[in-house]
Amino acid sequence: MKKWLLVSILSVLVLALAACGGEDDKASGTEYTKENPLVIKFSHVTSIESVKGKAADEFAKLVAEKTEGKVKVEVYPSSQLYGDNDELDALMSGNVHMIAPSVTKMVKLDPRWQYVDMPFLFQDDEHVQKFFTSDVAKTLLNSDQLAANDIQGLSFWGNGFKHFSNNKRPLVAVEDYKGLKFRAQAGKVLEAQFHALDAGSATIAFGETYAALQQGTVDGAENPFNNFDTQKYHEVQKYLSTSAHGRLDYAIFVNKSFWDKIPADLATPINEALTEATELANTLAKDENAKSFENIKATGKVEIHEMTDADKETLKAALQPVYDKFESVITPELIEGINSLK
Repeated sequence: MKKWLLVSILSVLVLALAACGGEDDKASGTEYTKENPLVIKFSHVTSIESVKGKAADEFAKLVAEKTEGKVKVEVYPSSQLYGDNDELDALMSGNVHMIAPSVTKMVKLDPRWQYVDMPFLFQDDEHVQKFFTSDVAKTLLNSDQLAANDIQGLSFWGNGFKHFSNNKRPLVAVEDYKGLKFRAQAGKVLEAQFHALDAGSATIAFGETYAALQQGTVDGAENPFNNFDTQKYHEVQKYLSTSAHGRLDYAIFVNKSFWDKIPADLATPINEALTEATELANTLAKDENAKSFENIKATGKVEIHEMTDADKETLKAALQPVYDKFESVITPELIEGINSLK
């Protein structure tokens, strides 16, 4: 009886090891075909008409072409699969393989990602693009904090400079912000930003922002022109100021365990597709924001205050307390590194 039991246990172990070997063989890519493709689940929260949405769909198309159908990217836009508050957890657990969140969503893993919220840190689009491909940016994408959570950063997708909007009054002078409540992404830097303006803020998921503005839960928000346009905020916001005070950009993150197992013969065309989609995203961001600004003006429903350089300098001075409080958190190295690229 004991001998039979030992043989049985050994048989089970052999079968288990064989099964593991089968999985490893499958991970090597030898079994992926057009009929049995490797599936990459890509979740994001914006609409298919947004810059991110168009770039994500282009990535899926390019991957299918470059791998001859052996890899299928399933794109889930508009929070269809996961929303702002849970897509990062879904990535870490492997329930999705790729996300493109606003970079500030990574603050729970590394506070330096709040760099994007530092007021007037970036000078213009050219400055932003230099940063995206710099060694400074790579220190964030390849950080130990991400790796420890089974995440790999791959690239940055630009979205645009943020501008303030609200329903109460034109935002011309610094005093005009006082007492207003704005929708904000999570992060202490943004809390400090609104505090410096004597305004309030509430953390609300992107997909719930329209309703929050419509219902008066908050008075205003801060968005690039394209988000304002594609989310139809002109229906729920009366005033817009071209403040360009901060950035709302995305980064592509993948589940590291999943990504590292992609066979080399498939990884190469996938990475080529991502490079092309990234170039598209960053070209589209500038063009689409310009078009969206014209679309917003064309609605005739939004009173727009185009801020002068003097207006922006006054606003920048009012927001200096944010630097006083958070330069050590974001780190002088990162801030100085970004400034050096101007």
